Amino acid sequence: MKILLGSNSPRRKELLQNLGFDFEVVSINCDEIYPENLEVEKIASFLSELKANAFRKIEKDEILLTADTVVTFENKVLGKPKNREEAVEMLSHLSGKTHQVYTGISFKTSENIITKTDVAEVEFSKISNDEIDFYIKNYQPFDKAGSYGIQEWLGMAKISRINGSFYTIMGLPTHLVYKTFKELNL
Repeated sequence: MKILLGSNSPRRKELLQNLGFDFEVVSINCDEIYPENLEVEKIASFLSELKANAFRKIEKDEILLTADTVVTFENKVLGKPKNREEAVEMLSHLSGKTHQVYTGISFKTSENIITKTDVAEVEFSKISNDEIDFYIKNYQPFDKAGSYGIQEWLGMAKISRINGSFYTIMGLPTHLVYKTFKELNL
C-alpha cells in the first residue's frame, strides 16, 4: 500500500518518517473554510476531511493521510497569525493560561474516509513582552496555529503542563496514526 501525505508541514513529514512509514508528500489545494456555527472541537476534523475530499480519486493500492491542527482559547480559534501584531496578541492571551489544541486526521482509501480527532490541553506560564518579542524575532511563528511551535523555544521554556499528546500539539497525533495504519494492515 502506498501512503500519500497530503501536507506541506515539515513537522508532519518528520513525525511520519520517525514512525517508520515510507510515503510520498502530495500537494492539496483547498480553501480551509469551515461553517461559522461549527463547534471548535469539530473544526480540525472538518478541515482534515475537507482536504482529503479535495484530493483526486484514490487508487486501490493507495491511502491518503491529511491533517489539520486548531488551537482554541476560550472557545475561539487562534489560527496562523497574519503579522507580528497578531502573533503578539495571541501569545499575550495565552500567557499564564490553559488552551486546547485539536488535531484532526483523515485516512482516505478508494472505499471511504476515516477521520479521528485528538485533543491536548496546554498550560503556559507567564510570558513577558520581552520573551514574546524574542520568540517572534527568532522563531517566526507565522506558519503555526496559535503563533507557536511546541518543539521550539517557547514550548521548551514556557509550557508548564500538558494534558495529552505532545505530538498532537506538534500537528500529528502519532499514536492515532500508527494505530489506524495498523488497523488498515499497513
